Amino acid sequence: MPYVRGERAIVLGASMAGLLAARVLSESFEHVTVVERDALPTGAEHRRGVPQSRHVHVLLARGASILEDLFPGFVSESVAAGAALTDALGRVRMLLSGHRLLQTDVGLHSLLCGRPLLESMVRARVRALAGVGSLEGCDIVGLTATADGRRVTGVRIRTDDGAEETLEADVVVDATGRGSRTPLWLEQLGHGQPAVEKVHVGLGYATRTYRLPEGAMGKDQLILNNATPGHPRAAVLAEQENGLARLTLAGMLGDRPPLDPKSFDEFTASLRFPDIFEAVRDAEPVDDPVPFQYPANVRHRFERMRSFPDGLLVLGDAVSAFNPVYGQGMSSAAMQAEAMRSVLADDRALTWRRYFRAIAKAVDPPWQISAGGDLAFPEVIGRRSARVRMVNAYLPRVHAAAAHDVGLAVAFIRVGSLVDRPEALVRPDIVLRVFTPRRKAIG
Repeated sequence: MPYVRGERAIVLGASMAGLLAARVLSESFEHVTVVERDALPTGAEHRRGVPQSRHVHVLLARGASILEDLFPGFVSESVAAGAALTDALGRVRMLLSGHRLLQTDVGLHSLLCGRPLLESMVRARVRALAGVGSLEGCDIVGLTATADGRRVTGVRIRTDDGAEETLEADVVVDATGRGSRTPLWLEQLGHGQPAVEKVHVGLGYATRTYRLPEGAMGKDQLILNNATPGHPRAAVLAEQENGLARLTLAGMLGDRPPLDPKSFDEFTASLRFPDIFEAVRDAEPVDDPVPFQYPANVRHRFERMRSFPDGLLVLGDAVSAFNPVYGQGMSSAAMQAEAMRSVLADDRALTWRRYFRAIAKAVDPPWQISAGGDLAFPEVIGRRSARVRMVNAYLPRVHAAAAHDVGLAVAFIRVGSLVDRPEALVRPDIVLRVFTPRRKAIG
């Protein structure tokens, strides 16, 4: 049974993280209010607060499982609305480190659809929750707190008519994403700022939507061609709703995909594998390429702070933002919401330290995968521990072996889907198979 924590909670931001936070908080607080700058659409529409929404999005198997737990029937509803449900290895073609991973059905299902559709479905479920409401078109001015700065008591907002208002709350959750002002607010309250880890990737990407010829992707619903040192270009082509497919091209370290259609095609043709270019070569484009830039992976180490105000929590990209090429953002938000739910359900006192330790544990796997993987590029700026260097030397061997050993392909995709932690790939039995490769092993 949920443990009742208080009367009112406020969530800053109606992002995926904010919506999931509202869902979790509704179990422990009588009233939950989501404060959002945008006017939220009722359907699957792009909005200003989600500038990356026009690009490929994947809800990985772990994220889909958590959303199904939070909103029973969510996966089937998504499919009925047009989302594609795909087996994470059986119908996903993985072209990694110059190798084609063997494919087999693994029973891990990812959702493929546009971000607006997925977010609209979560938003509709949250709106239907008893005790949950929203204030839209409101800017967040700042937090309110006790005189000593040791407890946050609410938030000050500015409505669209310019009036300021104070909302009191037992708990305020910051889910405002990469632009979060929590570090600044913490300093103003006398707590200093959290340590920040950054891995500078200089990523540029561009996306175009197509109507593919029948059978263009074979039996597959998604093709991923990753970037590697020496081949810093990546791409993902994925089925989307309405019979369309979306192609996102990415370039590391300032190598930005061009936006004019001819050069966009040439960039696609330059990928290490021809699969994606061959799939879209005779396709019908339905829009022009749109760009996005992502400078760095960023992680705020709130769990390492010496002091932190009670009554304030942080979730989603405001904690840690990942290279989007790995497709982990929404699933990471779901994992953090799951961790929040576990902490709130515990009848012990809600302390910031216990909360952020739980969040850090949830963030660790995707951070190791994305930030650690990006550090394989010598030009990428960031701290390389001995462990990171070892893993980045080891993973290409995993990919090479997984091209001939389907058991290793399954082990890898379970980690990539955030179902298993990265440590699973260095179990003795897995390491043995990597270093004593077998030809076309069946498991």
